[in-house]
Amino acid sequence: MGARRTAGSLVLVGGGEWGPGARDLDAELLERSGAKEVVVLPTAAAFEHPERVGERAAAYFEPLGASVRALPVLHRTEAEDAEIAATVRKAKFVYLADGSPLHLRSVLKESALFAALLAAYQGGAVVAASGAGATLLCDPMVDPRGGAYTVGLGVVKNLAVFPYHGTAAAHLRERSIDLLPRNAVLAGVDEATALLKGPDGWSIAGGGTVTIYTGDGTTTYSAGDTPEGLPA
Repeated sequence: MGARRTAGSLVLVGGGEWGPGARDLDAELLERSGAKEVVVLPTAAAFEHPERVGERAAAYFEPLGASVRALPVLHRTEAEDAEIAATVRKAKFVYLADGSPLHLRSVLKESALFAALLAAYQGGAVVAASGAGATLLCDPMVDPRGGAYTVGLGVVKNLAVFPYHGTAAAHLRERSIDLLPRNAVLAGVDEATALLKGPDGWSIAGGGTVTIYTGDGTTTYSAGDTPEGLPA
């Protein structure tokens, strides 16, 4: 893991990545990471023109002073590729694009690539995940097929992320709130907004809000706020 021994930053974005509303957030993340290159995983968009994900990311990050390396991880085979895993392990900034959380889970779960992603994060990297990735990296995971819950990858346990919180269908949002396991916290994250876990704890960044649902009630936070009641 090199010289970077401090845990990095986990950035759970509510969707709408790489748009005008997220520019300040991503500039902050680039500064935090010290990276000149962003490693992008288009895996969740494997069936939705994944090549466009890398192109869009490259056009977005260039004015911010960073290049983009999009890794062609679309299936399980690529997630077990040693060279791809090594690239992720050494990266300072990795970004998981939005798409299908269920496909992303099938590719990443217990893979060499996921182990490399964890190693990068634990070594000090910024790991950002939008929409599908944000909900998958937590456990429990919001199931996009109906708003109930399934098993996520558990980088953060007892936390569920509901992306597109401000614009999602109300019945899905209410179902996720109603079915929330007793020991878990639900974070409703707006587009172009992030719930960020860094070495110093949790914070909010971006242009929208993050709403935290617990058994004790509901609290809404904005950029710069320090949310309470989240898992360590």
